Amino acid sequence: MLRDILLKQFQERLQDLPLRVQTWRGDVLEGAGAKVHLSVHNPKALQALVSPTMGGLARAYVDGLIDLKGHAEDILRLGQALCHTDACRDSRGSDAWKWWRHTRRKDRKNIAYHYDVSNDFYGLWLDKNRVYSCAYFESAEETLDSAQEKKLDLICRKLMLQPGERLLDIGCGWGGLILRAAEKYGVQATGITLSQNQHDYVREQIRQRGLEGRVDVRLMDYRDVAGAGAFDKIASVGMFEHVGRRNLPAYFEKIASLLRPGGLVMNHGITSVALNSGGLGSGISEFIDDYVFPGGELVHAATVMEAMASAGIEPLDAENLRPHYGKTLWQWVQRLEANEAKAIEMIGQKKYRIWRIYMAGSAFAFDRNWLALFQIVGGKPSEEGRQNYPFTRRHVYPA
Repeated sequence: MLRDILLKQFQERLQDLPLRVQTWRGDVLEGAGAKVHLSVHNPKALQALVSPTMGGLARAYVDGLIDLKGHAEDILRLGQALCHTDACRDSRGSDAWKWWRHTRRKDRKNIAYHYDVSNDFYGLWLDKNRVYSCAYFESAEETLDSAQEKKLDLICRKLMLQPGERLLDIGCGWGGLILRAAEKYGVQATGITLSQNQHDYVREQIRQRGLEGRVDVRLMDYRDVAGAGAFDKIASVGMFEHVGRRNLPAYFEKIASLLRPGGLVMNHGITSVALNSGGLGSGISEFIDDYVFPGGELVHAATVMEAMASAGIEPLDAENLRPHYGKTLWQWVQRLEANEAKAIEMIGQKKYRIWRIYMAGSAFAFDRNWLALFQIVGGKPSEEGRQNYPFTRRHVYPA
């Protein structure tokens, strides 16, 4: 019988792996020193186990065909061993990245799918400021709340924010950056988002903190922001991954048009490690596109700087925070798992599994140098080609 043949094939692969398996009919298969327990609830999962991809295993878990118990990092190590993969080596990437995924209507729908899940759900595992991007840890013992505040300050220092300056945050999330920039650095801050939930949350934060007239949040597409040279500084944190490779030139051209001569921009976002990759291999990009970030695309940092330069933005500073994002994501996973019952009550079992496996898989990818996180600062020179930027980086890392 096909099921028995597939089960035997999987058992042969299992011998040297730290895995204990229980099938839907009660069979127990055990490898050496099992750290992960796998329950197979449906024979449909056998094909995914015998000819596995990391994306295929994630789908089987999310769809309830299998259950996985154990430390999330052990589960991901096991998945990599089963798949024999180095997922950043895929030079083709996913074939799903189509230009029509980045129309205004599609982008709004894609953002709503990911971010308009539930503000309270994100509040279960994000820091107190609800910063949904890579934190900045000065030590291994640093708390997530502290590391996220230090990341916000790092961005503000890199942008050299001064009182009274006009700051635009493209993809402002739950407002962490614009609120801190206004309160601590005295800027006039504007944030834009396509998420209704985020927009409503930030408006309430502005009201509660008495920041009316100093902070503004708008529900709008970055392509619709008006005003040539309207901003002194522009930040984009964890947003450009949604823009699409094809749209990067137009994205940075729009930023350049909104930035005054002599102004600074920071683009903070996930990048690929493989130079020509369109996404992670082993079915990971396709899983993320179907279940997590519809329409998301990753490019190499060199592609980002090329697009910036082509738009007239001079790259001035680049920093890879890859280790920081792995640590951030593992903390998010731990906090989510600690609130499993509440999370499932809020969003259901399937979505809980999506976020758990997605964030654990992302942490694993950063740890293994499959993904990177770059902060790239650029400036718009004056007509004379001048850029008022310091000779050293002391302004970024003061004593």
